[in-house]
Amino acid sequence: MNLFDRIVEAVSPQAALKRESARYRLGAVRSIRNSGYDESGASRRKNSFLGWQANSRTPQEDIDKNIPILRQRSRSLYMSAPLAVSAIKTNRTNVVGIGLKLKSTIDANFLGMTPEAAVEWQKNAEREFELWAKSKFCDSTRVNNFYEIQQTACISWLMNGDACALIEYEKETKNFPYGLRVHLIESDRVSTPNSTGNNVYLYATNPDNGNRIFNGVEVNRNNQVVAYHICNTYPNSNLYARKEWKRVQAFGEKTGIPNVLMIYETERPEQYRGVPYLAPVIESLKQLTRYSEAEMMAAVINGFFTVFVTSEKDKSEFGFTGVVDEDERVSDDDTNYELGSGMVNTLDPGEKIEIADAKRPSTNFDAFVTALAKYTGAALEIPVELLQKSFTASYSASRAALLEAWNAFRMKRDWLASDLCQPVYEIFLTEAIAKGRLKAPGFFLDPVIRMAYCGAQWNGPAPGMLDPGKEVDAAEKRIKIGLSTRQKETIEMTGGDFDSNIAQLARENKMMKDAGLLSGGETGRESKKEGEDKTNGKKEEDDGRENADGEEPADGGEPADSGESGT
Repeated sequence: MNLFDRIVEAVSPQAALKRESARYRLGAVRSIRNSGYDESGASRRKNSFLGWQANSRTPQEDIDKNIPILRQRSRSLYMSAPLAVSAIKTNRTNVVGIGLKLKSTIDANFLGMTPEAAVEWQKNAEREFELWAKSKFCDSTRVNNFYEIQQTACISWLMNGDACALIEYEKETKNFPYGLRVHLIESDRVSTPNSTGNNVYLYATNPDNGNRIFNGVEVNRNNQVVAYHICNTYPNSNLYARKEWKRVQAFGEKTGIPNVLMIYETERPEQYRGVPYLAPVIESLKQLTRYSEAEMMAAVINGFFTVFVTSEKDKSEFGFTGVVDEDERVSDDDTNYELGSGMVNTLDPGEKIEIADAKRPSTNFDAFVTALAKYTGAALEIPVELLQKSFTASYSASRAALLEAWNAFRMKRDWLASDLCQPVYEIFLTEAIAKGRLKAPGFFLDPVIRMAYCGAQWNGPAPGMLDPGKEVDAAEKRIKIGLSTRQKETIEMTGGDFDSNIAQLARENKMMKDAGLLSGGETGRESKKEGEDKTNGKKEEDDGRENADGEEPADGGEPADSGESGT
């Protein structure tokens, strides 16, 4: 307390107490202001943060505003950057592969079905879906079947940030009894009406109902997606003289069945459009591509053997100005000098050629590319071994890398199955049951019954096995102690179906037994091995009995001492 505080205290202790209390609270505020994030990531005084003007706003302002240029650059990298192609196609191959296959898993207990009846219904449903999925008639453009649509949708989702599938219907034909069609379009066509090129309207209002439109997605006052606006062509394309937009409701008014399926990864609440997979590493991949091209050009130039001749004579007296193939010639102008394999250039009197030696290509090229690929792979959840397809580490390191990558692959597979495969299957079941091709009592009466019939698993490619023997042994142990099932292990290890495998093995064993190649049992080898084990056990038992009676053991050891043994 200073002199003034002491005077106040003597005159009015209550006023002095208020002053001291205010001074204490002010000190606490200052200490909080100068601690925590204000002294680290939120500091406005550190030199390292002075030029960092981060300004995050709504998902629509942060994402939708930048989506067009992000898409174009992502596509450019996919067409020119090897690591970008590897990142996207590695995901496509491991997430989808040849296509996610349906495995119907209805709730038989709830539906009151016997196990045999449930298996029969599931087989019929899978057979009907296979009829639809393997036909190109399932595609509105009649270009791909449903499994190829999955592959294209996965690449489009990763490259563009989202993929859009329109649910359409056509009249069934004599050879194709289903009218369901899937029309896959690129995300550019889902746009706000009157958008052109990179001019994306972040906010527009539907004059008919007052709903807001964000980059082609119409939401109501409760921020619920109610419709999508589809352009008849790409907004930045000139193929069509007139661009028109069609409003498509997100869900059917009477049925509630989705009319549009948007496939994307949500990163922020109230986000309606996806971000391209390569967005965080676009700059790194582009710079790495430029660096690789420069090193490649340097290696090509260093591989040339070019001779330059300086003479006082005129060029015409030599009879040539260079030795080069016509398809490699840059120009016929005498002022241009070319580099090429075995090329000879004649110079004018007084001209000299000096080539700077930049020590290229660099000896650290591979190490630098690998180091940058590690950071890129970390951002994309792909280990560098998988990104570069270079497995030079130990077994443990390679296995750990594959397991980490498959955590991300499985998550993306679940997203794709939830956003595309399962909705399409449920829509297909609705049509199949409505047409009477499948019998499902109560399907249209109770949502719970409908859910019980729609249960399904979507199985894709299995992880690779670095050491199949160890993987199979581990799977066998998991089954024995109840941590897994044969069905699950079959799917995860080979991507097959355990029920189908058992049925096929039974047929094969019967054929081999009928041909006299099996003496009995599953393989015959087990029976023989079991007999050998019994014989060996009996022999050991007899040997033990002989040793106990004091006879000479088979291995020449000392006989048992009857005195010590007490017999």
